[in-house]
Amino acid sequence: MNKNEIIEKQKKYLLSCVATYYDEPLVVDHAKGNYVYDADGKEFLDFFGGILTVSVGHCNDKVTKAIHDQTDKLQHISTLYANEPQVRLAEKLAQITPGRLEKSFFTNSGTEANETAVLLAQIYTKCQDIITLRHSYSGRSYLALSLSAQSSWRLTPNVVPGVHHIPNAYCYRCPFGLTYPSCDLKCAKDVEEAIQTTTSQGRIAAFLAEPIQGVGGFITPPKEYFKEIVGIVRKYGGLFICDEVQTAWGRTGGKMFGIEHWGVEPDIMTFAKGMANGVPIGATIATPEVADSMQGNTISTFGGNAVTCTAARATLEVIEEENLVENARVMGNRLRQGLDAIKEKYPVIGDVRGMGLMQGMELVGEKKKPDAEAAKRLMELTKTNGLLVGKGGTYGNVLRVAPPLNVNQDQIDQALKQLDRSFAQLGQ
Repeated sequence: MNKNEIIEKQKKYLLSCVATYYDEPLVVDHAKGNYVYDADGKEFLDFFGGILTVSVGHCNDKVTKAIHDQTDKLQHISTLYANEPQVRLAEKLAQITPGRLEKSFFTNSGTEANETAVLLAQIYTKCQDIITLRHSYSGRSYLALSLSAQSSWRLTPNVVPGVHHIPNAYCYRCPFGLTYPSCDLKCAKDVEEAIQTTTSQGRIAAFLAEPIQGVGGFITPPKEYFKEIVGIVRKYGGLFICDEVQTAWGRTGGKMFGIEHWGVEPDIMTFAKGMANGVPIGATIATPEVADSMQGNTISTFGGNAVTCTAARATLEVIEEENLVENARVMGNRLRQGLDAIKEKYPVIGDVRGMGLMQGMELVGEKKKPDAEAAKRLMELTKTNGLLVGKGGTYGNVLRVAPPLNVNQDQIDQALKQLDRSFAQLGQ
C-alpha cells in the first residue's frame, strides 16, 4: 500500500479516537538505530522513541536476534506453566530494583501493571482508597482512567470510587501560588489533610505516583518531595506504588530507576514501555509480604510470555553492557544545556524541565498562558525539519524530548540544531 492508502484505511478501520500526530499523519515504513523512515523514504531523527519505548535503538541487533532465537524455540505457553525466560527476568528485576522489591507479575502493558499494583495494595492493606496526583496518567482501562487526572483522557463520566487526586509538585504552575523552596513543600504536606478529610476512616491503601510525570508534561518534583509525601502516606498505613512506566531503565540518567534520585524505596513498582525495546510487556514487582498477600488463583494469558521476557532480558543486557544509564546522564546533560540555550532565545519557551534523556519544554504566551497552538505548529515544523519529538501536558503545550538511551553526541547536536531552526521558523 502507498502512504495515502494506509492513511485512508486507518481512518476507515480504526477507532476514530486512535489519534495521530501532525496534520498529515506520518506513515512510518521502517527504522534502524535512532532513525525512522516514512513511506516516501524520508529520514527522521527519532527523539521520542515510540513514547519512551525504544530504549536501545530501533531494531537493535542483539535484541532482534534474541527474539528470533526464542521464537524458534518457544513462543507461548501462558503462566499456567513455568518457563525459563520468565523466571530469569523476574530474578534480574529482583536484583536491580531498589530496596526489598522481589516478586514480579508480568503483564502486557503499563495499564495492566498499574491495575495489578493497586489490587495488591488493596488486598494487603484491606483498604480501598488510593491517592494519586493531578496531571497524572496511569493507562486506558476503567481503573487506570480513574487514576489519571487529565480530563482529555477520561473518556467516561463514571469513575472507580475511592480514588483521590491531590495537587502535584508542578513548580512552574504551583497550585498554591507559592515558590520553591520557600513553599515548605505544601503540595506534599497537603496529602495529610486529603487523607483526613476524603478517605474512609482516615486510611489509604496506597499513594501512586510517577517520579516524573510522563503524559503530564515531564513535571519533575523537588528533591525532598517524595521523602516528605511517602512518609506521611506510611503514617496512615498506605503503601507507595512507584509508576516507573516511563522513567525506568536509566531514562532519567545516572540511576536505573527514576525514584532512586529521590532516595525512597517503593513497596510496589510498575514498569512497561522501554523494558523490552518496543515488545509489549509490563511488570509489577513488590516486596515479599505485599506480594504474598494475594492469595487464590490468577493468571495472565500473555504475561510472562517467553518471547517478550527474552526481549526484555536482552534489552537490559544491552543497557548494562553499553553503560547506557551513564550515557543517559552525560547525553542528558548535553541535551539540557542545549535546550536551556534555546530557551534564552525564544520567549515562547516558558520552562525547561526533566532529568537525563527525559526533557520537556513548556510553550506559553503572555502571563504564562499555555500555548497549545504554538506546540502544535512547532510539532509540524520539527517534522518538516526531520526531527520527531512528542507532545503532552494537561494543556497540550509541552514538547517531550526523549531519544533512545544510546543516543550519541552528534545526534544530540543535530536535534538541537533542528529544534533551534524550528523555533526560529515559528517566529515567537
